[in-house]
Amino acid sequence: MPEDAHFTEDGFLGGRLRIVQPRDGYRAATDPVLLAAAVPAVAGQSVLELGCGTGVAALCLGARVPGLSLCGVERDPASAGLARRNAVLNAIEVRVIEADLAVLPPDIRALTFDHVIANPPYFIAGCGTDAVNAARAAALREETPLAVWIDVALRRLAPGGWLTMIQRAERLPEILTCLSGRAGSLAILPIASRSGRPAARIVLRARKADRGPARLLAPFILHEGSMHLAGGDNFTPDARAILRDGASLAQVF
Repeated sequence: MPEDAHFTEDGFLGGRLRIVQPRDGYRAATDPVLLAAAVPAVAGQSVLELGCGTGVAALCLGARVPGLSLCGVERDPASAGLARRNAVLNAIEVRVIEADLAVLPPDIRALTFDHVIANPPYFIAGCGTDAVNAARAAALREETPLAVWIDVALRRLAPGGWLTMIQRAERLPEILTCLSGRAGSLAILPIASRSGRPAARIVLRARKADRGPARLLAPFILHEGSMHLAGGDNFTPDARAILRDGASLAQVF
């Protein structure tokens, strides 16, 4: 077990979840919570998370929807170990597989899932300045191309299953190209920090082997006002319901 001085235990969903994560390097914040809130899962269904990290998205989903069969794939041994630790800490069963998502073990390749979720690295390799911390760099800057993430996700989905992912808005054209002819009924939710500002991220849902039309939804606003003026998180009521109370994003999809 790693030394506690290298880790923090942080509250998610208003403290309903306790998550152990590295003190330095990549630290989960709002994105995995938003991802989990967008998944249209119901009890009895199966969910695979690609690149599950320390398990925040899977555990947020499990806290909101009891009775799911949750599985996460994570290639970093330290993160996979923390995901298992966090699952035990929160009494939510998650099977964590230590593997590269591009080379899944045969037993996982033999399965299909009702839902696949993912929060892939946001930045293309070679773009911008690399993070000093190797784990943070791996979480934010892709080594496995986004197209591979999407291909693996679609292959692991059962027909009619749902892919849910969060990504930078600027990469939406790439995502749409990867999904073309393979998934439909797309719903794209722009995520903006404040009203009137451009959306930096999108949450996207798509249904495998479906021909339904795409929908571009109204932006989801995280913070009130035009700027941060005082202490506290300054979340909008809708954002607070998701991030603090564990509500679903179903009403906007």
